[in-house]
Amino acid sequence: MNRYASVAPPAVLNILIANCVAFLATKLLSADAIYELFALFPVESPWFKIWQPVTYMFLHGDFSHLFFNMFALWMFGRGLEQDLGTKRFLVYYFTCGIGAGLVQLLAMGYMGITIGASGAVFGLLLAFGMLHPNATIMLLIPPIPMKAKWFVIIYGLVELLFGVTGSYDSVAHYAHLGGMFWGWLLLLWWRYQDRKRYRY
Repeated sequence: MNRYASVAPPAVLNILIANCVAFLATKLLSADAIYELFALFPVESPWFKIWQPVTYMFLHGDFSHLFFNMFALWMFGRGLEQDLGTKRFLVYYFTCGIGAGLVQLLAMGYMGITIGASGAVFGLLLAFGMLHPNATIMLLIPPIPMKAKWFVIIYGLVELLFGVTGSYDSVAHYAHLGGMFWGWLLLLWWRYQDRKRYRY
């Protein structure tokens, strides 16, 4: 047995490592230069680069931003990688993250930049709720149990409300919703493909 299997399956483990390495790079090297190259800028910005819808999801502003995203990745990603398999999990994760970035580009206007794995993580949350709707999630604040399906629905509605009203405008609410939306589409597509494959 792989000695890292108890920590996390390979895709989740390597995504965790990549995010931590990127975070250390911003602290030890020139954070401004790294953000200028790899954060997600609006398309109209002179700093926009074609690779930024991928690279932005590996950057985080501070330790708490990194910690909560990586904790959610570890918490939900381990089971989902086992459910989907490593290849599909990676496709799903990056589809959600890139899709989240594209939605955020449409919503952010000319000003601002986007960083963080939250869009991809919200896609994982959506997948967990769809694949394990009756699993119980223990909330931190308040510390009460809730079924995964209700947690996902409530969280999605809250993000939509915050996005529409402009609340907490330093948070990329539309990226979160975009990650969930693209994850939902991909899961529906795979479900259709699997049914078609095994239809007699």
